[in-house]
Amino acid sequence: MDKQAQIAELLAKQEITELLYRYCRGVDRLDRDLVRSCYHPDATDSHGTFEGTVEEYLVWSERLLRRYTGSTHTVLNVLIEIDQEPVVKASGEAVQWARSEAHGIARHWTEGGPQELNMSVGFRFIDDVSRRNGGPWLISRRVATTEWVREEQFRPFDERFLRGSRDRSDPLYAPRPGQ
Repeated sequence: MDKQAQIAELLAKQEITELLYRYCRGVDRLDRDLVRSCYHPDATDSHGTFEGTVEEYLVWSERLLRRYTGSTHTVLNVLIEIDQEPVVKASGEAVQWARSEAHGIARHWTEGGPQELNMSVGFRFIDDVSRRNGGPWLISRRVATTEWVREEQFRPFDERFLRGSRDRSDPLYAPRPGQ
């Protein structure tokens, strides 16, 4: 592989890694638009007891996540394999494919709720991602596996600490200085 191809592959891997991070941010902030933006419109998601389209997944996952006070998804051990040659469909659309496997831990907590809603979940995202006609890398198909679940003890926060929120009032969405 020549130097230009190596650089292109590294850039693609970085873009796919940031796609995973944006997805996690969207889930933890309950930002449906951000989560949606990580998928191609015709993508599918298989997430444990759920299997369906992106729009169906958004409804299902939000209903589940609203049971919790908060969640934090951490992505680890990301391995991305990029197909070197794009596939040209009969329609003329050029599609470049990659497979991403990412291990992670999702922490969920519920203040004042039942103990079983305070848990950590080990998971893997196995994603087929694609770039269509030179556009951004997006998820075409996701298979999420659950590797383990552990209940955890929840302790109330010291109210002196700034806490995140699951909406646009979170500090993430604040204007940058000078804006």
